[in-house]
Amino acid sequence: MSLRPKKPEGFPDDLDRRALEYHLGGKISVCPSKPCASALDISLAYTPGVAAPVLEIYNNPESAYSYTSKGNLVAVVSNGSAVLGLGDRGALASKPVMEGKGLLFKRFADIDVFDIELNTSDPEKIIQTVKLMEPTFGGINLEDIKAPECFEIEERLISECGIPVFHDDQHGTAVVCTAALMNAAVISGKSLPDLKVVFNGAGAAGISCAAMFIEAGVARENITMCDIGGVIYKGRPDISERQAAFAADTVKRTLAEVMAGADVFVGVSAADCVTQDMVRSMAARPIVFALANPKPEISYIEAVSSRDDVIAATGRSDSLNQINNLLCFPFMFRGALDVRAAKISGGMKMAAAKAIALLAREPVASDVINIYSRDFSFGSEYIVPKPFDPRVIEYVASAVAKAACDEGIAAKPIDDWNSYRLSLRERMAKYWNNAD
Repeated sequence: MSLRPKKPEGFPDDLDRRALEYHLGGKISVCPSKPCASALDISLAYTPGVAAPVLEIYNNPESAYSYTSKGNLVAVVSNGSAVLGLGDRGALASKPVMEGKGLLFKRFADIDVFDIELNTSDPEKIIQTVKLMEPTFGGINLEDIKAPECFEIEERLISECGIPVFHDDQHGTAVVCTAALMNAAVISGKSLPDLKVVFNGAGAAGISCAAMFIEAGVARENITMCDIGGVIYKGRPDISERQAAFAADTVKRTLAEVMAGADVFVGVSAADCVTQDMVRSMAARPIVFALANPKPEISYIEAVSSRDDVIAATGRSDSLNQINNLLCFPFMFRGALDVRAAKISGGMKMAAAKAIALLAREPVASDVINIYSRDFSFGSEYIVPKPFDPRVIEYVASAVAKAACDEGIAAKPIDDWNSYRLSLRERMAKYWNNAD
């Protein structure tokens, strides 16, 4: 039996060949930001001139943000134990994914990245290694580290580091999924506290999404979680402490049983585990987020074909509603780095979710219409913005930065928010002007 995932529908038959050609030589590189064309340039860049900033930083560590690239440099760290859609493939095989993350950070938020692949499954070794690298970076993006280790790693690093640490598989998914839920609830005419929500998948993403849904207003008692063993119910012996926090008081034991009458389904699990009959059994105007990649729990076409009143989304770029972490992580770090936030707080995550939801309700920019060759308007087929909307950085980074300032965790607070938004627009103009 092949371990290679099926080719996603709607992509070229020679996708593997084209992907390998695309990746030849890797996807990111280091480029100098200062001239090095003369003997004087070498003296300034290295010895003897470099002694001046060394002494400045030694006497005032904060000046590292002025005299080095630290303030705009993020580490994308993984051990390859949960590579997207492929499982544990190890540190070396995860490198193309981490390089891809670096490409997206740069293209969408002008943030530089070093990808760091750690050849260990020991959480303590990962924690200590990242802590030792803290002087190099302005932020840490943890990626593709399996649960439950990812929880301990992130929590420890947040408490023991003085720079933002963010596990994108957990919180990036949660932020964009929460934004999508807010908008889907508005479109379906339902209120968040009344929603009956079913999760399939109780790992890092599922638990984080459920926690953020509760912060957004969903009632905890209205959430039912399932995993490969069925419903997570009170007294079930084989569940973790974090899963137990969402254990339901119910006699139902299967996904099909709990989906009947539910308002919302969120899948962060495995392909093809939801049928059209299961969608038909849901309450009126149901919301179906089937986010397994590369093949969802139920395809977008199957979901919307099952009934006329469903609002459906997947994690795939070829469906109308794509719940994509790309709407979050570059801009979360952009805002956090720009105000030099000590951490990424729950308030910053919720601010990002609300900003994403708000932008989707605005008229769609002509740039987006041209890129996708179709018009969009807020409704059941457009519940979150497209990543190629150049306004995303203004909305999300500004909201994140402002939340950090309001919470008092910004070392470099911003006073003029209109100027900040304009600076983001100007910073990214080179990328959008050369988008073709």
